[in-house]
Amino acid sequence: RVPSMRTPAEMIVGLVLCPCGLLLTLTGTLAPNWRQVSLVPDQPMDVVWEQGIWDICRERQSTHDRLCGQADERGYFEQVPVRVAQGLMPSSLGVTVVGLVVAALGVRCWQPEPRHAVAGGAGLVLLLSGLMSLVPCSWYTQELWALPAPPGSTLSVGYSLVLSYLGSCLEILGGLALALSFHRCCKER
Repeated sequence: RVPSMRTPAEMIVGLVLCPCGLLLTLTGTLAPNWRQVSLVPDQPMDVVWEQGIWDICRERQSTHDRLCGQADERGYFEQVPVRVAQGLMPSSLGVTVVGLVVAALGVRCWQPEPRHAVAGGAGLVLLLSGLMSLVPCSWYTQELWALPAPPGSTLSVGYSLVLSYLGSCLEILGGLALALSFHRCCKER
């Protein structure tokens, strides 16, 4: 049998979606804007507090003065959803990197034929990494209004949480696409 020189579509989809998901999840993990607290009593109207899983920033929107490293006066970082996110988000990033390395070994880059079982296994690892980052995002969103904030302030979802959600979904879809490689592996036998 003559080897096909085409890389299967599911492998291409997986290798496009997963790195994009990794970048979005990395940005969402590092950027301090999972939640915005605005209209805080006893503060100027244009002050917004941005809370992430690692840092709290205070920004004055009229002058764009931003100061990070603010004190956690209300015990925000001790809340369980924030602590879980601090553990699972970096773990998810590490698992994603491992999955992408395994996927690179399984997808034909320097070989005449792809290794379908290796690519499928990488898909399962990447699917797991997407779920590992989706859990803290979902839990944080569920508890967004229950986390400590000044009474009378306005709370809203920050862009970091949205990026983390999107990255998680892309990793899950890319992992599922790569996991479809098992079909070709079983078909050949």
